[in-house]
Amino acid sequence: MRPNIEDVAERAGVSTATVSRAFSKPDLVSEKTRAKVMKVADELGFSVSRTAGVLRSGRSRRIALLVGGSRIEWFTAGLIEGLNAVFRDAGYDLVVYPIGSGQARHAFFEDLPVSGNADAVIISSFAASDEEIGRLRDAMRIPLIGINITGEGFDASTSIDDRLGIRLIVRHLAQLGHRNLLYMYEDFHNTLGFSSLNRISGFREACEHLPGVTGRIVSTRPGDDMLDAMASELHTYDDPPTAVCFHQDSMAIPLLLNLRRYGLNVPDDLSITGFDDSTFSAAAGLTTVRQDPYAMAVAAAHKTLDLIEDRTPAEPYETFPVRLVVRATTAAPARR
Repeated sequence: MRPNIEDVAERAGVSTATVSRAFSKPDLVSEKTRAKVMKVADELGFSVSRTAGVLRSGRSRRIALLVGGSRIEWFTAGLIEGLNAVFRDAGYDLVVYPIGSGQARHAFFEDLPVSGNADAVIISSFAASDEEIGRLRDAMRIPLIGINITGEGFDASTSIDDRLGIRLIVRHLAQLGHRNLLYMYEDFHNTLGFSSLNRISGFREACEHLPGVTGRIVSTRPGDDMLDAMASELHTYDDPPTAVCFHQDSMAIPLLLNLRRYGLNVPDDLSITGFDDSTFSAAAGLTTVRQDPYAMAVAAAHKTLDLIEDRTPAEPYETFPVRLVVRATTAAPARR
């Protein structure tokens, strides 16, 4: 027969009330007693009813994560890993809602599928409008937390300074002697207002503030060959760019493997940089800017739990550092 709370209490030598508290309110039970109860529960294969706990607490024990994009890429994977590392131990489930287009965004905020099904909403990387934030608040009255967001109206947030990150790259290249820079990115749904758009404006500003440095920004459409687009830019001008900054590592790394078909060597003929310091950047020797989505997610998760429990986070709005990582893809420009 399936073990029940009385079986656990009898074997552990405690009352059923103590067993219940060990699961539902562990702070009211000594560490020694809770460890004994949990050991017996594991031996018997006993688990508490999630539904019963939800009904008693009035909470869903779920956190909703809205991510800008239809695919789980490196950054989002790091976020999910960090959030789950905290929420799992606290007894919460994470439910992911990909927002990959303006249409998906409109449908979400129109229908609000998380209404009554979440204790907090975390929004990552795209800018929720004042109207959307207001709709969430009016319908749900739960904490709103942002990760790398550009909008306001959140109860807490963790983020990086994208402008600072790209400024580190531009200054590094200028210090090496590069004066003609190219910035490349794949066009995406501008209606989502991705926070990484700040890298593009930050690149422009950084070039304008460095005497003698010229920056050109080029976008490609989804599905276009970025290598062809880059080669066209290099061959169009008599004084072509000597360094190319890519919007993210995932764009730069594939190009590094194919540049030789255009007769280009990195960094002798061309310096290449990325942004993120993602999974394969070190192996590729890519100069980039490091950000840590896992650390941002862990901090955001703790702020979320504080807000759910009506505690004020020690640092509600936290900016995480970025760091320039210089590797083998940048060097002084070759003399012409």
